[in-house]
Amino acid sequence: MNTVLHARQDFPGLADKVFLDAACVSLAPQPAVEAIRKFLEIAMMCPSDSSTDHHILMDKMRAGARPACARLINAHEDEIALVESTTHGLALAANAIPLERGDRVLISDLEFLQVAVPWTQKKRQGIEIDVVPNYRGEVRAEAFADRINARTRVIALSSVQWSNGYRCDLSAFSRLCHERGLWLVVDATQQLGAIPIDVNVTQIDLLTCGGHKWLNAPFGCGFLYIKRESLPRLQPPLAGYLSLENPEGGWGEYFQTPDIAPVRDYRFIDAARRFEHGGTANYPGAVGMAASLDLIQALGQAEICDHIMQLTEHLIAGLDAMQVEVVTPRDTRSRSGIVTFSLGDARENVKMMKRLQQKRILVAVRYTSNVGGVRVSCHFYNSFEDVDRLLAEVKAAL
Repeated sequence: MNTVLHARQDFPGLADKVFLDAACVSLAPQPAVEAIRKFLEIAMMCPSDSSTDHHILMDKMRAGARPACARLINAHEDEIALVESTTHGLALAANAIPLERGDRVLISDLEFLQVAVPWTQKKRQGIEIDVVPNYRGEVRAEAFADRINARTRVIALSSVQWSNGYRCDLSAFSRLCHERGLWLVVDATQQLGAIPIDVNVTQIDLLTCGGHKWLNAPFGCGFLYIKRESLPRLQPPLAGYLSLENPEGGWGEYFQTPDIAPVRDYRFIDAARRFEHGGTANYPGAVGMAASLDLIQALGQAEICDHIMQLTEHLIAGLDAMQVEVVTPRDTRSRSGIVTFSLGDARENVKMMKRLQQKRILVAVRYTSNVGGVRVSCHFYNSFEDVDRLLAEVKAAL
C-alpha cells in the first residue's frame, strides 16, 4: 500500500467528504488532536509538584515545535521563531528589515494580499512598492530583475501563488537577491507540507509559514525562519522576558531570589526566537503543529511530493480530456499541490464550486489580478478516487 495514502486513516474528517481545499485551511490529523488533548489534560490537572514547574513544563512542550519546524526546512533550531500565523511572520519581517525613506520593495501582482499589507503600511514612512506584472500566470525572477533600481531593498513573494498554484523558482530569486544585495522574504504557506524547501540549498533571509494549510495544523501557530547570518542585521522587536537569556538556575530559581529588581540592563537571546513575543503563548497550537509536522516527517517529504505530483498530473489530464481550461502553468518544475481550472468566467466558476460543494466535494474559487478560477488542492491524504469524483462531477455539469 502507498504509505503516504495510508495516512488517510489519520484524517477522520475525510469520511464524509472529498476534501480538496488544503490551500484554504486543511484538516487536522488525529495525532495532532491527541497531542493537544494530552496537553489539555496536563493543563487541567497540574501533575507537577509545583505550579512553577507546571508552567516550565508547558513552556518546554511548546518549545518542542521549534526543532520540528527546523527539520521541515533543514534549518537550525536557533533560526526558528514560533509565531501566530503567516500574517504575524510577514509583519515581523517587514518591521525588522532596516529601511530608509525612499527605499523600495518589489512584489508580484499575483500575491495574496497579506504579502503586500505590511509594506503598504510602510508607505507612511516613505517606503515605496513596485508591483511586478505576472507573465501568463508566472512570477519570474527575470521580470523582477528588470525592475530593480538603486533604491530597491526587498523582494517579498509567495513561493507558491495562491490563486493558480504557480511555484516560483526560489533558487533564481535567491541568486538574484544575493547578487544585488537585496533582502528575500518568502511566504511559504502554500508550499511547505506539500513541496519541500531546503534553506541550506536555497538561501533565504526570512521565510514564514502558517500551520493551518498544508501543514495540517489549523491551531493558530506557525513559524518564522530567520537565516542565522541575517539575524544581526535586523531590528529586533519589543519582546517579553522569555526572550531574555535564561538566568542561572532557570526562571524558577530566579523568581525566588530576594534581591532581583525589574529595571536593569537585560541581555536578550541571540536567536530567531528573539522575535517571539516572549510571554505566555499558544501552547496547544504549538503542540498540535509539532505533532502534525512529525507525521509529515514520518511519511517523508519526498514521498509526499511525489504523490501530490501524481495527483495533479491525473487531474490535469482529466481536465484536458474534457477540454476544460487549465489555468495553472503546465511546467512540472513550477507545479505545486494546487491546480486551478476555469469554465470561462467567475460566475460560471462559482456556480461549479457550489455544485461540487453540494456533492460534498470541497474546493474554492480564488482570483488575483484576473488570474484564477476553481482552485483544487491535492494533498497527501487525497486519493486518485478523490480526483476522479471531482472530474466526474465536472463532466456531468458540462
